[in-house]
Amino acid sequence: PSWSLASLTLRLVGASRLHGPRDAICNVAGMRIGVIGGSGPAGTALAARLASVGYEVVIGSRSKYRAMETRDEIVSQHPALEGLVGYGENTVAADCDLVVIATPWDSAATMAQALASRMRGKIVVSMANALVRVGSEFEPLIPPRGSVAAHVQAAAPESRVVAAFHHLPAKELGAIGHPIDSDVLICGDDPVAVSTVSEIVGKIPGCRPLDAGELSNATAIEAFTAVLLQLNVRYKTRVAPKLTGIKRDPSAVDG
Repeated sequence: PSWSLASLTLRLVGASRLHGPRDAICNVAGMRIGVIGGSGPAGTALAARLASVGYEVVIGSRSKYRAMETRDEIVSQHPALEGLVGYGENTVAADCDLVVIATPWDSAATMAQALASRMRGKIVVSMANALVRVGSEFEPLIPPRGSVAAHVQAAAPESRVVAAFHHLPAKELGAIGHPIDSDVLICGDDPVAVSTVSEIVGKIPGCRPLDAGELSNATAIEAFTAVLLQLNVRYKTRVAPKLTGIKRDPSAVDG
């Protein structure tokens, strides 16, 4: 299925089609990234994927023992990541250079508020989607501030919040030997923060980062996840968005 808007087309691809050699690990120097709520499915998958492209990752959890179990599970599957994946309580993850909040949506802002002093001045990535299942349908919920990302920004006002990773299926994200055929929509009010997250996304094989504007656009990005999940159920697959018609980096200077 596709939807046209001027010269821009959205093409949904089946992210469950996996290609490429297994356990291909890239050694890329990078910042230390903490994943708050990293023992959940999305956090675990993202931590493994980021480590696979060379980032030092710290898995955070309410219980350091649960974080340790998650870290051990990743290392048992991918021994090459042993030196890149650490663990600790969420406070340890919040002390990293860049922080990802991978908790369920209804606790993301609460967690951000509790750790705000540790994340002051840092880039904080919000990846949660506020959704509810009603019967056989998925429906988006609109938080009071418009999006989970905006709620996180209000809870940690001195952090630079960026919304990203909303549409990547956890299973494919964690299959680190395979590229992910997907675009990643990224939005935020701090251009440097958006650029930094885009660089991180660009290191994930198959992912293309797209600057989707200011943080206010997180409302639409998060809500669209309900559509993708409904397509997954209806067509018994896992889809990911792919935009066509984008030929150049909008920040590039014309020659």
